[in-house]
Amino acid sequence: MSTANASDGGRWLTWLLAFAVLVRLATLGTYPLMDTTEARYGEMARKMIETGDWLWPQYKYGVPHWSKPPLATWLEAATYLVLGVNEFAARISSLFVCLVVLWLTFELGARRAVAGLGQKAAVVLFTTPLFFISAGAAMTDPALVLGTTLSMTGFWQAMTREGRAARVWGYLFFVGIAIGLLAKGPVTLVLTFAPVATWTLWKGGIGNVWRRVPWISGSVLTTVLALPWFLLAESRTPGYLNYYIIGEHWKRYTESGWKGDMFGTPHVRPRGSIWPLAVAATLPWCAVWLGMLWKMRKSGMLPRTADDDGWRAYLWLWMLASPVFFTFAGNILITYVLPGLPAFALLVAEAWSTVGDERGRGALTKLWSLAIPVLLVLGLLFVLPRYAPQYSHKALVAQYKVLRTSDAERLVYVKEAPESAEFYANGKIVTLKSTADLDPYLGDGRRDFYALTQRQFDERTKLAGRLTVVGRYGRYLLLVEASPTAAPAG
Repeated sequence: MSTANASDGGRWLTWLLAFAVLVRLATLGTYPLMDTTEARYGEMARKMIETGDWLWPQYKYGVPHWSKPPLATWLEAATYLVLGVNEFAARISSLFVCLVVLWLTFELGARRAVAGLGQKAAVVLFTTPLFFISAGAAMTDPALVLGTTLSMTGFWQAMTREGRAARVWGYLFFVGIAIGLLAKGPVTLVLTFAPVATWTLWKGGIGNVWRRVPWISGSVLTTVLALPWFLLAESRTPGYLNYYIIGEHWKRYTESGWKGDMFGTPHVRPRGSIWPLAVAATLPWCAVWLGMLWKMRKSGMLPRTADDDGWRAYLWLWMLASPVFFTFAGNILITYVLPGLPAFALLVAEAWSTVGDERGRGALTKLWSLAIPVLLVLGLLFVLPRYAPQYSHKALVAQYKVLRTSDAERLVYVKEAPESAEFYANGKIVTLKSTADLDPYLGDGRRDFYALTQRQFDERTKLAGRLTVVGRYGRYLLLVEASPTAAPAG
């Protein structure tokens, strides 16, 4: 490929990537936080600001969220301090984190002797649907991916660079582990050490890896960065480490439908479901990749094993670590695939460079590489804004705020209020245990609003005469007391 063509291809990829990033940035605040994940973490960050308690994210006031360490919540809360409490601020930290992951992926690709590999890998990664959506979602997974990507990048750079640069990257390997531990916990150790150890035994050599990576001082660095928070958390709320390590990191994955989850809903799936989820998360790039590999095989362009310095083996181990680990888990989410996506993007980019740059296919390559981000943009602009409100109580809370005449008029839920309702009401809602507890509120002489499901409303036939429906929001009705009854004397 000529230098002029390479330069033109580089500009094309840069504009394509910039377009996708700008669209993601511009749409961060265009739809409400969705229940349960986004609204939960957005609300915990809001509570962190309100209460001033930066040690523990709080699930409910005074109830620490034992399921996850606080790094993602810290990042969201920090952006609230600068930008205020809103959807844009709740999501911008995830975009920032994912842009760092994007740069690390680019950096790995750029050091290979393949023109444009870093740029292509960055385009593939950011336009992979799961990564594209996660880059603007208020949740913990982007922070985990930052940790695992920094560790995997740091290890490879430590093994392939020399001098001070190699040593710095070696320490960044351990910084990445600390980030992962504070984002998601011990699963970080599996997703980094499993591929690194396997590659060491297969390609790297134990002695060589021991000399190049600062294992002792690096382990001390990880301990200093991560351990204090876990010890402080256990000292404040004894029993946390037992629940978190045994429950969240053993029973959660080994017991399908585990009932011990105190803060979420079990996602029960058949064993092995992580693999179809991985395919769904990477469409259409995974299909494009398979097509390119087939063309390479037929054309004899597949790289010879003798020419491999361990790079492709490293990427495959990195990419497969997460799905292999979660193969026998029955309680999984599609986001568990995220840590392997940078390696996936680099492998796709290598095939793209081999097939797309051969035989004058430049125009065709531009055509289908443009189609993928365009489809993602259309999906974000036209699907998410219509889909998200069905899973958020933003509109219901907004209607309550418009109709109330004073702050004394309460918004009442029965059983557990959705996290989005708490977020948009700034935590100022009342939650009752059952519909039987409505009577004191209906008889206290105060005009209040009630958010009830149709089933809850039907449970108490007398409610129909005392409450007026002012709006319907998905499964919920927003009702107001038609004529407050004076409180009984005495």
